[in-house]
Amino acid sequence: MFKVLTLNNISVTGLNRLPREHYEIASEITHPDAVLVRSFKMHDWEIPDTLQAIGRAGAGVNNIPVEKMTEKGIPVFNAPGANAHAVQELVLTGMLLSARNICPAWDFARQLEGTDADINKQVEAGKKDFVGFELPGKTLGVIGLGAIGIKIANTAISLGMRVIGYDPKITVHSAWKLSHEVEQATSIDDLICHCDFITFHVPLIESTKHMINADRLVNMRDNVTILNFSRAGIVDDQAVINALDKGKVHCYVCDFPSNLLKQNPKVVTLPHLGASTMEAEENCAIMVADQIRDYLENGNISNSVNFPTIRMAKVPDQYRLTIAHRNIPNIIGPITNAIAKANINIVDMLNKSLHDAAYTLIDTETELPDSVVDEIKAIEGVLKVRCLK
Repeated sequence: MFKVLTLNNISVTGLNRLPREHYEIASEITHPDAVLVRSFKMHDWEIPDTLQAIGRAGAGVNNIPVEKMTEKGIPVFNAPGANAHAVQELVLTGMLLSARNICPAWDFARQLEGTDADINKQVEAGKKDFVGFELPGKTLGVIGLGAIGIKIANTAISLGMRVIGYDPKITVHSAWKLSHEVEQATSIDDLICHCDFITFHVPLIESTKHMINADRLVNMRDNVTILNFSRAGIVDDQAVINALDKGKVHCYVCDFPSNLLKQNPKVVTLPHLGASTMEAEENCAIMVADQIRDYLENGNISNSVNFPTIRMAKVPDQYRLTIAHRNIPNIIGPITNAIAKANINIVDMLNKSLHDAAYTLIDTETELPDSVVDEIKAIEGVLKVRCLK
């Protein structure tokens, strides 16, 4: 029986992917094998010795101490693309809110007083202050062409916009999904000077912090709209406020309210609604539950942010050894030697690495004795060992 601890409310649709005859799931559980989490901040959370995996029902993992988990040989899974439709729709909504000055116009209409005839006169006199523009012919810059960025880029093309994309790490799989009409920028600085709208879909790491800052704002087009539905911190909010005050930026639309932003008439702040749809929450929960189950039962890894993607078909009547270890020379030899010394035949083996971490799957004809498992655990660089029947 696997024990799964939920640190946030997880969609029942996702939890139902874990059969109750094999999984105990609760928000209060001791000695969990896995944790399912959304926004719970785990950096100060005490990690139980039994923990094998963490599943984040969403894309970002800033609330999880990933490096610490890597050192313990614990894969951290996320759900990239599961909320892509939801974020795409919100970015498009932000573009339309900005282009048509919807929020200030709505606020104006709500403040109208008098008879209906009086209101009608005020509307006719005031509507000129909210004249907007249409999206066709405008240029959208998309920084980060993963599942979300691709959907936004392709949809903008279908709306008649020019789209410029930048992602130095775009995968072949993603590139196949991208419209051939999306133009390629050679750098962020190359992209920003051509765009009427700029949207970001990148993680918050040291290299992306304040990606948009005072220096880059100077080089943008006048009346640019900046959209941030990625992470707070990617945009230097104070620099954008200064640019709004000077008339350089038309509107700033973001998902991260603050005291600096929330009252500014040229800023539209939303309460982190990017993935807040029933469908996105269900999709994220389903994806991460399936990944956790495949890892716990079969040792396979998909969509881990700290360990490589690795999958090997599991054959009945064979025994599987999973080894999380550092990506260092001469570590596979001692592992296989320990198995060979026990006169046990290796039927299949697969090894993959991701940066400083690596992971090995070994299938054997017979079950490994505890002494062999202990010998493998003692090898320098080995982080975690599991035996699956």
